[in-house]
Amino acid sequence: MISALGLDFGRKRIGLAACDQLGLIAFGLKTLIHRSFAEDAQAIGYICQQREVKQLVVGLPLMMNGEIGTQARHVQRWGERLGQVLNLPVVFVDERLTSYQAEEMLRQRGYGRHSQRQRSTSQPTVDSQAAAIILQQWLDQQRSGVTAKCYAS
Repeated sequence: MISALGLDFGRKRIGLAACDQLGLIAFGLKTLIHRSFAEDAQAIGYICQQREVKQLVVGLPLMMNGEIGTQARHVQRWGERLGQVLNLPVVFVDERLTSYQAEEMLRQRGYGRHSQRQRSTSQPTVDSQAAAIILQQWLDQQRSGVTAKCYAS
Protein backbone atom coordinates (compact mmCIF):
# COMPACT_ATOMS: atom_id res chain seq x y z
CA MET A 1 0.00 0.00 0.00
CA ILE A 2 1.30 3.44 -0.99
CA SER A 3 0.12 6.50 0.84
CA ALA A 4 1.61 9.63 -0.68
CA LEU A 5 0.53 13.25 -0.94
CA GLY A 6 1.44 15.28 -4.02
CA LEU A 7 1.99 19.01 -3.59
CA ASP A 8 2.19 21.80 -6.14
CA PHE A 9 3.43 24.75 -4.08
CA GLY A 10 2.82 28.25 -5.35
CA ARG A 11 3.07 31.68 -3.79
CA LYS A 12 -0.74 32.02 -3.65
CA ARG A 13 -2.06 28.44 -3.69
CA ILE A 14 -0.97 24.89 -2.87
CA GLY A 15 -2.45 22.12 -4.97
CA LEU A 16 -2.83 18.77 -3.21
CA ALA A 17 -3.24 15.33 -4.74
CA ALA A 18 -3.65 11.83 -3.33
CA CYS A 19 -3.52 8.34 -4.78
CA ASP A 20 -5.48 5.14 -4.50
CA GLN A 21 -4.31 2.54 -1.97
CA LEU A 22 -2.48 0.53 -4.63
CA GLY A 23 -0.50 3.56 -5.75
CA LEU A 24 -1.72 3.30 -9.34
CA ILE A 25 -3.76 6.45 -9.87
CA ALA A 26 -3.26 9.98 -8.59
CA PHE A 27 -6.14 12.43 -8.35
CA GLY A 28 -6.53 16.07 -7.36
CA LEU A 29 -7.64 16.40 -3.77
CA LYS A 30 -8.03 20.11 -3.07
CA THR A 31 -6.36 23.48 -3.30
CA LEU A 32 -5.30 25.43 -0.24
CA ILE A 33 -4.97 29.20 -0.26
CA HIS A 34 -1.41 29.91 0.92
CA ARG A 35 -1.52 31.86 4.19
CA SER A 36 1.50 31.31 6.40
CA PHE A 37 3.85 28.37 6.74
CA ALA A 38 2.35 27.46 10.13
CA GLU A 39 -1.24 27.49 8.83
CA ASP A 40 -0.30 25.62 5.66
CA ALA A 41 1.62 22.98 7.62
CA GLN A 42 -1.29 22.53 10.01
CA ALA A 43 -3.81 22.07 7.17
CA ILE A 44 -1.51 19.71 5.26
CA GLY A 45 -0.68 17.83 8.46
CA TYR A 46 -4.37 17.25 9.12
CA ILE A 47 -4.83 15.82 5.62
CA CYS A 48 -1.72 13.64 6.05
CA GLN A 49 -3.10 12.32 9.32
CA GLN A 50 -6.52 11.58 7.82
CA ARG A 51 -5.05 9.80 4.80
CA GLU A 52 -2.21 8.12 6.75
CA VAL A 53 0.35 9.67 4.40
CA LYS A 54 3.86 8.20 4.51
CA GLN A 55 5.53 10.24 1.72
CA LEU A 56 5.36 13.85 0.50
CA VAL A 57 5.94 14.34 -3.24
CA VAL A 58 6.64 17.99 -4.00
CA GLY A 59 6.81 19.48 -7.48
CA LEU A 60 10.10 21.24 -8.17
CA PRO A 61 9.81 24.13 -10.65
CA LEU A 62 13.05 23.69 -12.54
CA MET A 63 14.02 26.16 -15.23
CA MET A 64 13.35 25.00 -18.79
CA ASN A 65 17.06 24.11 -19.17
CA GLY A 66 16.79 21.81 -16.14
CA GLU A 67 18.70 24.04 -13.74
CA ILE A 68 17.56 24.87 -10.23
CA GLY A 69 16.64 28.55 -10.05
CA THR A 70 15.46 30.87 -7.30
CA GLN A 71 11.87 29.56 -7.23
CA ALA A 72 13.02 25.93 -7.13
CA ARG A 73 15.36 26.69 -4.21
CA HIS A 74 12.45 28.36 -2.39
CA VAL A 75 10.26 25.27 -2.97
CA GLN A 76 13.06 22.98 -1.75
CA ARG A 77 13.40 24.94 1.50
CA TRP A 78 9.62 24.96 1.97
CA GLY A 79 9.31 21.23 1.24
CA GLU A 80 12.19 20.25 3.51
CA ARG A 81 10.78 22.38 6.33
CA LEU A 82 7.32 20.86 5.83
CA GLY A 83 8.80 17.36 5.92
CA GLN A 84 10.60 18.14 9.18
CA VAL A 85 7.50 19.60 10.82
CA LEU A 86 5.30 16.68 9.72
CA ASN A 87 8.05 14.10 10.29
CA LEU A 88 7.61 12.73 6.76
CA PRO A 89 10.12 12.03 3.99
CA VAL A 90 10.05 14.40 1.04
CA VAL A 91 10.93 13.71 -2.57
CA PHE A 92 11.07 16.41 -5.24
CA VAL A 93 9.80 15.73 -8.75
CA ASP A 94 10.44 17.87 -11.84
CA GLU A 95 7.23 19.78 -12.45
CA ARG A 96 8.08 21.59 -15.68
CA LEU A 97 4.97 22.13 -17.81
CA THR A 98 2.59 20.45 -15.32
CA SER A 99 0.44 23.59 -15.02
CA TYR A 100 0.11 23.70 -18.80
CA GLN A 101 -0.81 19.98 -18.87
CA ALA A 102 -3.30 20.54 -16.04
CA GLU A 103 -4.95 23.46 -17.85
CA GLU A 104 -5.29 21.35 -21.00
CA MET A 105 -6.81 18.42 -19.07
CA LEU A 106 -9.33 20.68 -17.34
CA ARG A 107 -10.19 22.45 -20.60
CA GLN A 108 -10.90 19.04 -22.19
CA ARG A 109 -13.25 18.29 -19.29
CA GLY A 110 -15.17 21.52 -19.93
CA TYR A 111 -13.69 23.81 -17.30
CA GLY A 112 -12.82 27.27 -18.56
CA ARG A 113 -9.36 28.73 -17.93
CA HIS A 114 -10.40 31.82 -15.98
CA SER A 115 -13.13 30.26 -13.86
CA GLN A 116 -10.75 27.69 -12.35
CA ARG A 117 -9.07 30.08 -9.91
CA GLN A 118 -12.37 31.56 -8.73
CA ARG A 119 -14.26 28.38 -7.87
CA SER A 120 -14.52 26.66 -4.52
CA THR A 121 -11.39 24.79 -3.48
CA SER A 122 -13.33 21.49 -3.57
CA GLN A 123 -13.68 21.67 -7.37
CA PRO A 124 -10.84 20.76 -9.73
CA THR A 125 -8.29 23.51 -10.19
CA VAL A 126 -5.10 23.83 -12.17
CA ASP A 127 -3.23 23.59 -8.87
CA SER A 128 -4.74 20.31 -7.65
CA GLN A 129 -4.59 18.83 -11.16
CA ALA A 130 -0.90 19.81 -11.44
CA ALA A 131 -0.28 18.14 -8.06
CA ALA A 132 -1.96 14.99 -9.43
CA ILE A 133 0.32 15.03 -12.48
CA ILE A 134 3.38 15.43 -10.22
CA LEU A 135 2.25 12.58 -7.98
CA GLN A 136 1.39 10.36 -10.96
CA GLN A 137 4.90 10.85 -12.39
CA TRP A 138 6.37 9.69 -9.08
CA LEU A 139 3.98 6.72 -8.82
CA ASP A 140 4.85 5.63 -12.35
CA GLN A 141 8.57 5.84 -11.53
CA GLN A 142 8.04 3.74 -8.39
CA ARG A 143 6.19 1.02 -10.33
CA SER A 144 8.72 0.92 -13.16
CA GLY A 145 11.64 0.67 -10.76
CA VAL A 146 13.25 3.72 -12.37
CA THR A 147 15.03 5.78 -9.77
CA ALA A 148 13.95 9.38 -10.04
CA LYS A 149 16.59 12.05 -10.17
CA CYS A 150 16.99 13.53 -6.69
CA TYR A 151 17.24 17.27 -6.30
CA ALA A 152 19.27 18.36 -3.30
CA SER A 153 19.05 21.82 -1.83
